Amino acid sequence: MKGAFDISYFNLGLGYLLLLIPLAILILYKTGLAKDTIIAIVRMTVQLMLIGVYLKYVFLWDYWWLNLLWALIMIIVATFTIGKRANMKHSVFIIPIFTALLTSMIVVNFYFLKIVLQLDNPLTARYFIPITGMILGNCLRSNIIAMDVFYSGIYKNRNLYLFLTGNGATQNEATLPFMKQALKTAFNPVIANTAVMGLISLPGMMTGQILGGSNPDVAIKYQIMLMITIFVASTMTVFLTIKIVNMLVFDKFNRLKSNYFNF
Repeated sequence: MKGAFDISYFNLGLGYLLLLIPLAILILYKTGLAKDTIIAIVRMTVQLMLIGVYLKYVFLWDYWWLNLLWALIMIIVATFTIGKRANMKHSVFIIPIFTALLTSMIVVNFYFLKIVLQLDNPLTARYFIPITGMILGNCLRSNIIAMDVFYSGIYKNRNLYLFLTGNGATQNEATLPFMKQALKTAFNPVIANTAVMGLISLPGMMTGQILGGSNPDVAIKYQIMLMITIFVASTMTVFLTIKIVNMLVFDKFNRLKSNYFNF
């Protein structure tokens, strides 16, 4: 089977005309988001074009150390993004978040690429880079939601939290309802999306594989494993991040150091 049809730059430009529809709606209702949307689209285009050039040579050379370096850069970017979007304002969070992401990536990637796919070289660019990127992107979203809900929940309901600790509850016991809410908020959409995957839409990776010439049954098996690894890695990352960060944001009296957050 042939690969996907190439898109000429002229036709790519035609594709940008679709943006006139949402921009018209945003301007009509005076949301103030039109300018931000244009800036975001321009940044996205420039970044992806530059990454496309970079990855062309990464895939061509396929050096294991260069592939690892690219994955490390993605993890670092995700680390700072999570800290910013989850309303954290101290650099003290960088190491805990980075550690949680790195641990999850090592465990899940190794298992998927080496145990399931049985690749001789799990660091080969063709598999390692796109799979790491997809897993990491979903971990990022889940982490931002879970950490924001968890710590803002404790802050907003600090009287309940202090009541529980004041009556003998340990930190783990007092934070249990907030952890439960954070996990439910972060993973309810993931579980719902997983349950109907394929019935209402083709997932991104599966669509890309089919357009690239893969047989649908092969693409489906890859997508099943990718959904599993995304869910496992996201859950691990959220759990590890919150557990490690908790060692830093509570004082010796188990009170939340609210000055560490942008509440």
